[in-house]
Amino acid sequence: MATETHDAAGVCVDAGGSALGMPQLCADWMPNQIFWLIVTLVAIYFVMSRIALPRIGAVLAERSGTITNDIAAAEELKNKASEAEAAYEKALVDARAEAAKIVAEAKAEIQAELDVELQKADAEISAKTAESEAAIAEIRDGAVKSVTTVAKDTAKELVAAMGGTADAKTITAAVNARMKG
Repeated sequence: MATETHDAAGVCVDAGGSALGMPQLCADWMPNQIFWLIVTLVAIYFVMSRIALPRIGAVLAERSGTITNDIAAAEELKNKASEAEAAYEKALVDARAEAAKIVAEAKAEIQAELDVELQKADAEISAKTAESEAAIAEIRDGAVKSVTTVAKDTAKELVAAMGGTADAKTITAAVNARMKG
């Protein structure tokens, strides 16, 4: 390469007047570039530390607070849901117990009514049975009397048809003896 020369503006140029390589790497410009690098970094540091980072920190703190509050609210709602579920389960158990109690009371009441109605029916059946037995006994007595009367009349007619005579006392004794067995 050609030898390095500098023009009046301080640009690194070759003998033909064209710029050499990258101007950032020109050794003559290094102190100037380092100065402006330091100035820029200090400016960025102050801007970041005084404006951007406090805002970012505030946003992060706000988000952290919101997340913490949301987690606490979720825990509180979870506890309330657990309590509501426990209350629901207890109410369900109580309702089932109450229903069983009502069913037992209804069964007892129905059984009591059924017992009363059965006693009434038994009393009616007993009364009708007694009436029927009395009627049957009356019919039996009437039938026995009728059979006895018919037997006496028949025996009297048979004795008369055979040419004999029998008194009522003899015929009654003979019919009574035959009816007894």
